[in-house]
Amino acid sequence: MGVAHSDLHNDLSSSSCFGDRNILKPGLGDLPEACVAIIVENLDPVEICRFSKLNRAFRGASWADCVWESKLPQNYRDVLEKILGGFPENLQKRHLYAFLSRINSFDDATKKVWIDKRTSGVCLSISAKGLSITGIDDRRYWSHIPTDESR
Repeated sequence: MGVAHSDLHNDLSSSSCFGDRNILKPGLGDLPEACVAIIVENLDPVEICRFSKLNRAFRGASWADCVWESKLPQNYRDVLEKILGGFPENLQKRHLYAFLSRINSFDDATKKVWIDKRTSGVCLSISAKGLSITGIDDRRYWSHIPTDESR
């Protein structure tokens, strides 16, 4: 009986892209991609990229639009329209996230916007030339005069 059992065991083991493993012992690669996507949705974007290197199921789940949709800010369409002058309909959400996580200039490069990779919050930087003074009629306040004392 012991010999027959060990022969049966040898027949059921297989070689796969994860190395030699026993079919009777499931691993992380055996999880359905939809289940992995639910898990991955709860991670921050940096962790999603790390987990995508584990196996095919995690890589496939990390490419899903539903995962990256939850990481984009609510006003991401408005931000993209401001930067690009329109909304690119054919891009995947992960590509939109990657684009928005880099610093993007708009309004004659007086403003910069990007997404924080940990919090997915929108960050906005406005240069001094991008600011305007309202309510003052004196034109001296409207001139940009560089000085040595300013940084």
